[in-house]
Amino acid sequence: MALTSRRPDEPGLLEATALAAEHLDLLIVGAVRDVHDSVSDRVHGAIDLVAGHDTMPHRIHRGVATGVFAGIGLGLRGAAKALRTANAHGLGPRVDESAQGRFVVSAVNGLIGDKLLADGSALAIEIGVRKHGRDVPLTPEGLAGAFPDASDHLVVFLHGLCETEHYWDRRSRPKREDGSSTDPYGARLAADAGWTPVYIRNNTGVPVAEAGVALSALLTRLIESWPTDVRRIAFVGHSMGGLIARAACGVATTADREWTEKVTDIVTLGTPHTGSPVERTIARGMRLATGRRDLLPLTRIFEQRSVGVLDLHDGMPDDTANVPNARYHLVAATLSRSPKHPVASTIGDYLVQYRSAVGILPDGQELFPGADVLHVQGDHFDLLNHDEVYAALRGWLAD
Repeated sequence: MALTSRRPDEPGLLEATALAAEHLDLLIVGAVRDVHDSVSDRVHGAIDLVAGHDTMPHRIHRGVATGVFAGIGLGLRGAAKALRTANAHGLGPRVDESAQGRFVVSAVNGLIGDKLLADGSALAIEIGVRKHGRDVPLTPEGLAGAFPDASDHLVVFLHGLCETEHYWDRRSRPKREDGSSTDPYGARLAADAGWTPVYIRNNTGVPVAEAGVALSALLTRLIESWPTDVRRIAFVGHSMGGLIARAACGVATTADREWTEKVTDIVTLGTPHTGSPVERTIARGMRLATGRRDLLPLTRIFEQRSVGVLDLHDGMPDDTANVPNARYHLVAATLSRSPKHPVASTIGDYLVQYRSAVGILPDGQELFPGADVLHVQGDHFDLLNHDEVYAALRGWLAD
């Protein structure tokens, strides 16, 4: 049996395990050490205060603890190095062959994807068109083979933070008594209206503006090699995906104008246009924890979050250009039946508040005057496949 089961540049299970070992050392062991030191210094500090000097038990305890934590850290870093060496030789399976592996890779990219990219890690996701779990070559031959029934109407699906294109396969909502589920939006739009769904996977840990530039470049190549002349392009972005779609349209250059002029519709599903309360809460907690040694473990963990996560603090800048000829359709979910309920303005869909999802600024101004707005009852992830949302999509994207 051959030991090599993949190319060295493909994301391997050993690389993922090495990354886990490194972060176990950095975050978990480091957090335990910080808590231990904080408690130990308080207890022994009181004894030292009475004695008027560092007592022998304190010095012995400190030395033993330092040695233990250093030994654990050394072992984890050594294991990570060995795993990475084996991974570099192509040993071990791909980490994204299973649903669980794909979940891990997408989550890790959302949380620290910018660092993975800077380190040249094979786990860093490179933006691409996906079909049947694989990247589609952006060549005439590659696209013709992946899209044999390609039409001149493209609906581009962009997933959110820590997600992949597989999240669009979520079971439909509301739940049905018989337990059945409808097809994803893409399949239904293809069957009902002749749209060709194009699913994008991207690294959600990089800055939103950077992801927008990458998407703009990808769409330029896609349109140039598409099997037919493209007449219409529609974006459907879930959460951060809506921000990336806006960023791509906003950074388009003269060379990209061919595809931007074809964009007729931009649909955002639970997109934090004016920011997410989750990131703002984390940032507020980080400020309050500054200088608190007993809270150092939490700050150690949260300060590792990616630039992509940080970008969700305020959403997109107010002056981001909208596509002149495109219609905007804003979908928001809330746990409450009414968007006017206090729950809608505080909890929203758990991750995004109603006003942010529909682009209303704190002063009441609208980011998208005249946009269509749809409210559904549910949580953030129900928007990925919801019967009411599809009915609206079908109408918005009709010729």
